[in-house]
Order: sequence, then C-alpha cells, then structure tokens
Amino acid sequence: MQAQIPRISIDLPRKLVFGDQSLDVFIDYFISLGHTNVFLLADPNVQAPLEKLRAAFTRAGIHCILNTGITHEPTLGEFQAVLSEAESNRIDSVIGMGGGSVLDVAKLLAALCYSKIPVSSTFGTGNIPGRKLFLACLPTTAGTGSEVSPNSILLDENDGLKKGIISPFLVPDATFVDPELTHSVPPAVTASTGIDALTHCIEAYANKNAHPLIDTFALQGIELIFHNLETACRNGKDSSARSAVALGSMYGGLCLGPVNTAAVHALAYPLGSEYKIAHGVSNALLLPHVLEFNLSAGVARYASIARVIGVKDGRSEQEVAKKGIEKISELCRNVGIPETLVGFNLSRENVPSLAKSAISVQRLLKNNLREVNEKDAAEIYYKLFE
Repeated sequence: MQAQIPRISIDLPRKLVFGDQSLDVFIDYFISLGHTNVFLLADPNVQAPLEKLRAAFTRAGIHCILNTGITHEPTLGEFQAVLSEAESNRIDSVIGMGGGSVLDVAKLLAALCYSKIPVSSTFGTGNIPGRKLFLACLPTTAGTGSEVSPNSILLDENDGLKKGIISPFLVPDATFVDPELTHSVPPAVTASTGIDALTHCIEAYANKNAHPLIDTFALQGIELIFHNLETACRNGKDSSARSAVALGSMYGGLCLGPVNTAAVHALAYPLGSEYKIAHGVSNALLLPHVLEFNLSAGVARYASIARVIGVKDGRSEQEVAKKGIEKISELCRNVGIPETLVGFNLSRENVPSLAKSAISVQRLLKNNLREVNEKDAAEIYYKLFE
C-alpha cells in the first residue's frame, strides 16, 4: 500500500512568465496596472534593458526612482538606507531587476515600506504581517531563485551573520523570467550562480522534508542545470543553454519555500559573511564534501541524482551515488570554481570559528539528511585546505 502523501504548502507569484522577450511583456503588463510612482531597484550591469524599461515608463507617464546601489550581498544597514529613500519618495510599487541580492532587498522593501516594523524583528519565519505595495521581480542571473521564493537574506553587521527572513509576503505579485537578461553575465558569475541553483535543487531533493511534488522541480532543475551550465559559461550567447539554466534556477527557487536547503548552505554562510567569498563559490566549494558526508544517510536519493546527471550504472546504489558526486565535482572544476580555500584570505586556524558560526544556522541544518555537529562542520571545512 502506497504511503499517504504528506501535506505541503507552496506560495507562488500570482503571475509567472518565463521565456525570451518576457521583458517586453512585463513592460506592457506593468503599465496596464496604473501605478504612477515606482521604485526600481536594479543591477547597474544591465544597462540596455534598464534603459528600455525606464524609457517605456517615461512615455507612459510613470515616475521611476532608480536605485543601483546593491552590488553585493546586502547588509541590514544598506537595506535601511534603501527603505528610507523609498519611503521619502512616497512610492506605490516596487520592481527588482537584478541578481539575488537586488531581488532580496526589493522583496523586503515592498513588504516593510510604510510599516514601521524594524527589519531586525523580521528575522526567522512568519514575522512579516502583510504587504501593501505591488512587487515585481525580474532576475538577471540564473542562480538564487529569489524571484519565486519567500526568502530574503541580509547580513546583520551586529554579529557578522547572514540571517534569513521567510514569509509568504515576500513572494512577488509578478515574476518575469527573461533568459535574455542573463546573456551578458560573465562566465565566473554564470558559474557561481549556476552552482548555487544546482545546490538548491540537490539539497531540496536530498532533504528530511523532501516531498514528491518538490522532487519533480528538484530533479528537473538538476538535469537542466547540470547538462547546460558548462555551455552557458563557455558561450554566454547560447540561448538554449541560457534558457535551460534559467528554468533550472527557477525550479530551484520553487523548492526553497516548502522544503529549503540544508548543510551546504549553512556551512557556506560564514564563508560569505565573514570572508566575503561569493555565495555560489562557497556552495560549490562545500557541495562535494557535504554530499560525501551525507551519503550514508541518503544513498537512494543521491543515486537518483546521479542517474539524472548521466551516471549509467554501478555495482551498487552506493557506487552509483559516488559516481554522481564525482561528476558534480568535475562540473565545478570545468566551470572554473576553485576546489580549495587555498588563496583565499583565511587559513586552517579560522576553522573553529567557521564551524561555530555554521552550527548557529539551525533553520537549515535541521533539514539535513544527517545530523551535523560542530566537530563534523570543522572536519568538512578542513577538507577545503587539503
């Protein structure tokens, strides 16, 4: 008798559009809504699409306040500055057009604008009571999946830790995923964001809270990203590869709300917050080592992942799974991700503090297939210096 499928809750954008030239569709859609004073938080590196958007708004009589100041993983203070600018301009809507950092700030801005709620009080799950402003997101990288997730991440400067804010009110009203917006992303960023997206899918599939519905998104995302990321890095104008990675990234984002990530992300956070290593690079460094650590607790799941990425067979499920981990390591090498922390601004002496910080991220570690204690975390970090 088949086991009963557990209940699951997924919050989705009311309007979700995917495909080339979706920016044009978005422009017409937004103009039709009647908003007159929009706050546009954007990545400064997408000049041509940005100017196209602003010109269309000008012709339609829509006042646009542009902010291109979020150029890295955002801090609590940087968010507060954006919030003050938006409120002083009496905005009536928010658009985020950029990578995950831009989208995370745009989502939180739309939820907290005019609310008088301190952002520090929203850390955790379910601490945002509502949202009054219309919110649209247009990703310009294929990685975080923020455009469809209920999550935002900020670095709290007070204790040097990245902290998550999870709420259904962070899910955009409208998301337009246009793979053409990713064509100008350089290979290194394509690689790191792509591995981040791959990690979302892998950690959602091999997860204590794995669910058959999310498994579908996760496995499709793994297959799309794994088989197309190297091509997208090698030739950024390859529309087919870019579309596949963008779709895989979106699938990864759909996994984040109902299931979320686990130990790879938990251990990656201190590398980013304390040593400013790009989030995708941190994930890529840790991914094979965490998978090896978890293998004994999820052989069947990791074997399924291995088959999706092209492992044909083995003498046992464990051998198939191990071959899959090797192929994931090979992909990271092929797209130019470093394999060790040698050359970064830290050493083995920093490992105990890294492990202590990682263990504080229990909202993710509780999802991991195998329990991770501080000693385990330290041993994984030490492998990055070998």
